[in-house]
Amino acid sequence: MLSQQYQEQIKTLLQKIKEADAIVVGGAAGMSAANGHNWYETNETFLKHFGKFAEKYGIENIFYGFYHRYSTSEERWAYIATLIKFVNDTEVGQTYLDLLQLLQDKDYFIVTTNQDTQFSRAFPEEKVSPIQGDWRYFQCSSRCHDYIYFNKEQVENMFANIEGTRIPTELIPTCPTCGKEMEPWVRSYVFLEGNSYRKELIKYNQYLIKNKDRKILFLELGVGTMTPMFIKEPFWNMTYNFPNAYYITINPKDAIVPQEIKEKGLAIKEDIAMVLQDAVMRKKRMMTVSK
Repeated sequence: MLSQQYQEQIKTLLQKIKEADAIVVGGAAGMSAANGHNWYETNETFLKHFGKFAEKYGIENIFYGFYHRYSTSEERWAYIATLIKFVNDTEVGQTYLDLLQLLQDKDYFIVTTNQDTQFSRAFPEEKVSPIQGDWRYFQCSSRCHDYIYFNKEQVENMFANIEGTRIPTELIPTCPTCGKEMEPWVRSYVFLEGNSYRKELIKYNQYLIKNKDRKILFLELGVGTMTPMFIKEPFWNMTYNFPNAYYITINPKDAIVPQEIKEKGLAIKEDIAMVLQDAVMRKKRMMTVSK
């Protein structure tokens, strides 16, 4: 039996989505975790796809597997190829499809620190800014030039030729300009904040500028406290400063509404997948009744 408070929260969520002239969604790791793809824990998915790396190197989750210090580049790229192959082959999750239904016929934009491409595949890419990069692309590790490369064909070839936990040396991707190793275009010490990165920020900022005085809803999904400076804190600040803004955060652990915006915000401390599913079901019931 759903509590009265939870039912009221779902009602408010749907009401604010309906009333909004513009919606800015901020999605982070908790969104994918709610969909069963938690990059920070040892689970069945991790062991199924990365079990041989876990067994050999003591890696405990997908995230730390990427940052593990491998003895050779051949081993590191075998892991990276497995990771990107996993990202490419994973179907768009129901959590994202439910969000798509909730945003149907609304003016919205999505900013995400996720690099797993789920948002970019579920929604039109012009409405999504992955500001922490995207596993589907490589860059030069020395950043010798400002270009990123779509990597699907290379990744498929590397993955098909993995022997144990290594790829052949000749398959290690190298920069066509300087010859150094490539690097996934995701947040790291060598992350290329070049033209592609600036393009994503411009898309996002243009949407904010265009809608700052409208009735705007900031909908935060699965943003934790590891990197609050990218989504959580800007959402708080804009909710405080924009005259017609409202803020809703959904997160079982880190849903917080600061005192300064308590009259303009709602924290739903529940599982994101459950909340979005229940919201979709309630929306459908309301549409049926209104016919």
